[in-house]
Amino acid sequence: MFVPCERGGGSASSDFKGFILLMPAVSVGNVGQLAIDLVISTLSMTKVGYFYTDCLVPMVGNNPYATAEENSMELSINAEVYSLPSKKLVVLQIRSPFIKNKYRPFCQTLLSWVKSSKCARVVVLSSSHAYQRDDEQLLGTPLRYLLTPDLEKAAGGLMQELNWKEMEKVAAYPGINDTEKVLHIPGGGITKLLFTESCSKGIQMAVLLKFCSEGDNIPDAFALVNYLNEWLQLIKSEVNTSSQWKIPSSWRLLFGSGLPPALF
Repeated sequence: MFVPCERGGGSASSDFKGFILLMPAVSVGNVGQLAIDLVISTLSMTKVGYFYTDCLVPMVGNNPYATAEENSMELSINAEVYSLPSKKLVVLQIRSPFIKNKYRPFCQTLLSWVKSSKCARVVVLSSSHAYQRDDEQLLGTPLRYLLTPDLEKAAGGLMQELNWKEMEKVAAYPGINDTEKVLHIPGGGITKLLFTESCSKGIQMAVLLKFCSEGDNIPDAFALVNYLNEWLQLIKSEVNTSSQWKIPSSWRLLFGSGLPPALF
């Protein structure tokens, strides 16, 4: 359930009619979450509320997008909502993993909020295990997309113009029956469930994902956010490069703070 904060304008901020909702899936390498960080930081988006749910592991921490000492002590929790009305963009950032068996309740609550807040469409940033690709998925770019039927009618032509590759379906029973194909997103977290639920509910949703492995996934995040920018043009650019995105202050601690100098 979305709960607006006072800084976002109270209850008025719960109406996102015509907005695009951008959100990550908690997936392999946390690539979607890192890409969302880049969007929020670069566009200086305003926090307008949070998503209250018992489906995520509780957490609290300092402001991950602090720009000065004055706002560095602001608290952030596991699911927060940011908005940029000038671009008709609202972002849900998820910062903690899901509690076991809570995927479906979260998806139902989220999609109910999408409908009640009148969002025009949803874009999910995700990732999938690179080592579980089939032969066809090994070819070409490691980036893929999916569109629900309702969004396919509106944006399918643009994806073809961009020369994007749709996520391939794989054999349900490899080596036994290769004719029956299914959507398989290993390591994708809630991605498949959220997508299939949106298909059945008539919600316009796109999934953008990257095949990757666990490790330093910052390059994967830049690749995914550049992929997103090809479509939505969040920042103006002739050639997408990493230097155009503003790295949030919290990324300094992604791999710890280093060894204390006093040890040497």
